[in-house]
Amino acid sequence: MKDLKHLTYFENLLLEANNELVRSAQSEGRFAVGQVCSLIPEVLMNVPGCFSVRLRAPHLGSMEIGTYYMTSLSCEYCRAVLELAEEGGLQFLDCIIAPDACAMMNRCVENIERQNLCTKEHFFVEYSDVPMKSDETALRHYIKQMRVHVLEPMGAHLGVDCSDAALRKAVAEHNEVCRLITQIGEFRKEECPRISGYEFHILCAASYCAPKDLMVEPLRETLDELKVRVPDETKQYRIRTVLVGSEIDDPDVIKLIEDSGALVVADRYCFGSFPGRQEIVLTEDEDALSQICRQYLAWGQCPRFMDTEKIVERRAYVDNLAKEFHADGLIYQQIKFCDYWGYERAAANHFMNEEYGYPVLSIDRPYVIGSSGQLRTRVQAFVESIEFKKLQGEKN
Repeated sequence: MKDLKHLTYFENLLLEANNELVRSAQSEGRFAVGQVCSLIPEVLMNVPGCFSVRLRAPHLGSMEIGTYYMTSLSCEYCRAVLELAEEGGLQFLDCIIAPDACAMMNRCVENIERQNLCTKEHFFVEYSDVPMKSDETALRHYIKQMRVHVLEPMGAHLGVDCSDAALRKAVAEHNEVCRLITQIGEFRKEECPRISGYEFHILCAASYCAPKDLMVEPLRETLDELKVRVPDETKQYRIRTVLVGSEIDDPDVIKLIEDSGALVVADRYCFGSFPGRQEIVLTEDEDALSQICRQYLAWGQCPRFMDTEKIVERRAYVDNLAKEFHADGLIYQQIKFCDYWGYERAAANHFMNEEYGYPVLSIDRPYVIGSSGQLRTRVQAFVESIEFKKLQGEKN
């Protein structure tokens, strides 16, 4: 297939946290809000005058300083973000808003705050409690936390408008990006998709790391380009897979999987499009904040939600994705020492195979994979096992 016109542009946006679009927005007087987890609704940090930047650090040479402060037994993603901050790579941030959800990320953000690694005079860090269930009691708590620990501090420290009207404007911009990403992702359902999992991941990940309004035009042009892009006449993959699990912001993870013969046709991981790029539906019957929080709780697929209903829902969600995108198997992955996904991955490896009948590859991986020969070998073996089962089925 012909190369996408803007692919290199999107790849470059992912090379550094303080990318071209971030610098452009800040030159106009807008504030950069550091985001570390989707449990804080992204749209709240994108009211007029602000934009969210999902923190990531896949291009570091080492994590020695981060490891010194957090130990080698803590999540590599958290250590990498701290390392980036230690090297001065997060100086552009105006604030960081973090949920009290992951103890390791809390330690990372605490180190950034206590060591004064972001030195702007008005810089602040705010923590918010987030529920572990999704019932009405949890919703009321969630709404209060988002108002008191997200909107009010942004208004007080940055002087931005966090009114209902401002939230509705932010939702409109958010939804425009979501529509474009969703329409682009639909092409992955084709037998010979006109977009690879790697290409889609680049577009989607970039949309988390730059101001939404500045992403719209290149995304729209990419969608128009894909509508007329001629797919390869023959399949360029051996199997189709849904990739599930913890934080993935390193495109090399997707590239390694696809180079091994498994096309990633759907993504249920942090920085992915499901459910992070669903549109938020607002009505005039209720305030915007309450509606945003209700929908985020309903969508939530993080294993931090530990009630039985959510556990069952997460498996059904992946099952539906696999059916909708015609997947042959599932890959569950986690970054080393991720507590939540460590449990979820182990359980899903059994349930998705025994109860739903999917071949499952379970991976415990480093944050930055490089050219991991071991991981490549495991994916190749997984691909071959599915191909062998298909051949057996044809013979029978």
